[in-house]
Amino acid sequence: MTREAEAILGFWREAGVDALYEDAPVDRTLTQPKQEVRPIRPAQPLRPAAPTPGLRKESIDTVALSAEATALAAEAGDLEALKAIVANYAGCPLRFEGAARQSVFGRGNPKAEILIIGEAPGADEDAQGLPFVGRAGKLLDRMIASVGLSERVYITNTVYWRPPGNRTPSPQEQATCAPFLERTIAIMRPQILVCAGAASAKAILKRPEGILSLRGNWFEWTSQDGSLTLPVLPTLHPAFLLRQPQAKKKAWFDLLSLAERLDRTHHSALQTET
Repeated sequence: MTREAEAILGFWREAGVDALYEDAPVDRTLTQPKQEVRPIRPAQPLRPAAPTPGLRKESIDTVALSAEATALAAEAGDLEALKAIVANYAGCPLRFEGAARQSVFGRGNPKAEILIIGEAPGADEDAQGLPFVGRAGKLLDRMIASVGLSERVYITNTVYWRPPGNRTPSPQEQATCAPFLERTIAIMRPQILVCAGAASAKAILKRPEGILSLRGNWFEWTSQDGSLTLPVLPTLHPAFLLRQPQAKKKAWFDLLSLAERLDRTHHSALQTET
């Protein structure tokens, strides 16, 4: 594949296009045979759709689902208990739409100082039950190791099941899973959050800017109950770096900023203790 083609595919991926709807390309510039023109019938008044039998109201009520997830998450006293609760949770539609095998919770040091939050599991993650284990995950591991942080991170996603066709999870799907992510943060009490990619940054920071505008800048996240405030660093998703290798320089600067911020935070904590 030429570099120009890779750049074009990367552009459309960042724009949210990640699936093709036909098996073969169609040349739409060819002259099409004239179609029979039929008279347009007068529009008929719309009738309200009949309710689908057996469809629970809760299945489309994000607020109710979020409240249910919050109550379930509160029961977990550690990450293993929370992982089990997530595995049995049926409120997120992704569990039945995209995931082929299982939920994908997290991996890394459960007492880590850094919590890296990605977008959603992919095919490799769905198969293994662990986040960031494909090509993008291997790149992420190398990036973390390059600044000596391998033992100081825990990795998760904004949702715990693979979206159909590896599409970006919707804000509603992320909101349904948000109580579990917030409980993860409450249990771990990390010192820094890192948002890998646009979908994660928008879900955590509630900001409309694109990742190229957000990356490299420091923000703050506050828990729903206001008891915890943490610094947040958005950065480029490793999958984007695989498509756009020239952007690795920006990601490297982000990692240096992360390592420097963590060391400064650790140094301040030691001074406070003494």
